[in-house]
Amino acid sequence: MKEPGLDNRHRDKDGQIQQKRSDTQNKNLPNPIPGFSPKTTLGNYARKNRETSESGIRNAVKKSGK
Repeated sequence: MKEPGLDNRHRDKDGQIQQKRSDTQNKNLPNPIPGFSPKTTLGNYARKNRETSESGIRNAVKKSGK
């Protein structure tokens, strides 16, 4: 690994940044998503908002006004 990725996540061999795991709890994110319980996981957000990435979930929450 030459340079760290976003939030110190590493890049795979193709150069793509590793996504956060779906079992990551809201309280463990660097900036927890407002309006959701600290124990809610990214997987729950993803199913609710039909998004796959943390940034996509954040954008969906902003649009919904939570």
